[in-house]
Amino acid sequence: MKVLIVNGSPRPKGNTACALEELAAQLKANGIDSETVWIGNRPVRGCIACGQCAAEGLGRCVFDDDVCNEISGKFAGADALVVGSPVYYGQPNGALLSIIQRAFYSNGGRIAGKPAAAVAVCRRGGATAAFETLTLPFQMMNMPVVTSQYWNIVYGRAPGEARLDAEGMQTMRALANNLAHLLHATGGQPAPGRGDEPWTPMHFIR
Repeated sequence: MKVLIVNGSPRPKGNTACALEELAAQLKANGIDSETVWIGNRPVRGCIACGQCAAEGLGRCVFDDDVCNEISGKFAGADALVVGSPVYYGQPNGALLSIIQRAFYSNGGRIAGKPAAAVAVCRRGGATAAFETLTLPFQMMNMPVVTSQYWNIVYGRAPGEARLDAEGMQTMRALANNLAHLLHATGGQPAPGRGDEPWTPMHFIR
């Protein structure tokens, strides 16, 4: 089984990378493979609500000039998803949010029902708000949200400083252990979701 890890920091070797590397190492110790994809530091488009991905059943965003489709193209081969981000003004990196929104809308069926977890990395404050924001899309996609011994938060300012956060690193290992346990227990099978019950969308306007 394999976990797709998305590093949502513009810095490839910053503190978000440190946290995710600790997670990946512990997953490996539990017999779970992982692949980490860095979103990079090039411009990322936001969703323009054109609807073409859904209308034409593309399975990808119509805009193919950034990393979004590369990441969503890996959904089918992943048994779980972990997304990590630095905290900017109490929120996740905006580029990462744009990628999540576009990838889930255009190709979310390939990741729906699979376990997911979010990791927030900050200097001092705002991590819980960013962490909560990152988990909201998972719940809409029927993805079991994997927990740890604490909120999945790691602290650090200078690159590499996160490794000095002993509790944060322990939280990453506990998260990896819980994720590996869930994957082993379910055999990597996604949650059943709505099953055969038709979706009943409500817009409150008839």
